[in-house]
Amino acid sequence: MRILITGNMGYVGPVLVRYLRQTCPGAELVGFDAGFFGHCLTNASVLPESLLDRQIFGDVREFPSPLLDRVDAVVHLAAVSNDPMGKEFETVTEEVNRGASVRLAKLAAEAGVKNFVFASSCSMYGYAEGGARKETDPTNPLTAYARSKIGTEADLANADLNGMVFTSLRFATACGMSDRLRLDLVLNDFVACAVTAGEITVLSDGSPWRPLIDVKDMARAISWAVQRSADNGGAFLAVNAGRDESNYQVKDLAEAVARHVPGTSVSINKDAPPDKRSYKVDFSLFKSLAADFIPQVSLDESIERLCAGLQQMKFADRNFRESPFMRLNTLRRHMAANRLGADLRWKGV
Repeated sequence: MRILITGNMGYVGPVLVRYLRQTCPGAELVGFDAGFFGHCLTNASVLPESLLDRQIFGDVREFPSPLLDRVDAVVHLAAVSNDPMGKEFETVTEEVNRGASVRLAKLAAEAGVKNFVFASSCSMYGYAEGGARKETDPTNPLTAYARSKIGTEADLANADLNGMVFTSLRFATACGMSDRLRLDLVLNDFVACAVTAGEITVLSDGSPWRPLIDVKDMARAISWAVQRSADNGGAFLAVNAGRDESNYQVKDLAEAVARHVPGTSVSINKDAPPDKRSYKVDFSLFKSLAADFIPQVSLDESIERLCAGLQQMKFADRNFRESPFMRLNTLRRHMAANRLGADLRWKGV
């Protein structure tokens, strides 16, 4: 089995590659990445890409169709990957996250790829009052990133994909330790605050809801989708990926982290205006379709692994929000050094 993974040199990719190598030892794994964050390693004993059979560098907007020859499954992780980057690079976000994704899926279908896995996001629910959101409920994307994800689904929902099984995994908010850790994610940010400063400052009033999924469980969900058959959910499937028990309010996440790092104080801005990004998510469809792949990593385990990883790194940067582990900072530094253009294309200098 040949699996092509785009965006493999980000946060999720190293964990996914390791999981696939362990669970599908005979598979040929090929990575395709622009390389923006390749140097942002965190406590990695070996280069994560050493587990691949081949690593290819390139811009997904100019994805070369010959690379799809004899590929059985595509895992499409490549994206401008969060709200702050989407705000700063709104046009590029639409080009990469939507335009390039739709083109790649259609190229894969033409090449005879059997399964296409699209890494989507529950952030498309935006501000959702009332009960937990199901896949059939209206979406309310509030950011360029969220709009790009629902737009890709909309463009491909009625496209002729030549029998290819397409799975859009609407992931809960990612968290957990990785060989390329991101600290611009809510739980990871709180752990970094606790470990480096002994203080967590919640900028909102703490009331917004967020569903969480550990990056290890993201890898498990992807491995299910890579081999999903059309009779299990349909040829085109958009499904919330997570578990019902992992819907949390932001204030509860802060308190959970404080319990794991003795002496940590929590400050909540009770006078802050409400955060419009607040949503609970219903994951019952995923549970019914992928019963053996529902998330297993608890909130406590995610926090423990993050604490251990940062401590092993001797991470003590109180000013970590200016560090390369915030993805937007890395892009800005590439641009300041004249390596990367405003269109997020390498300048070759």
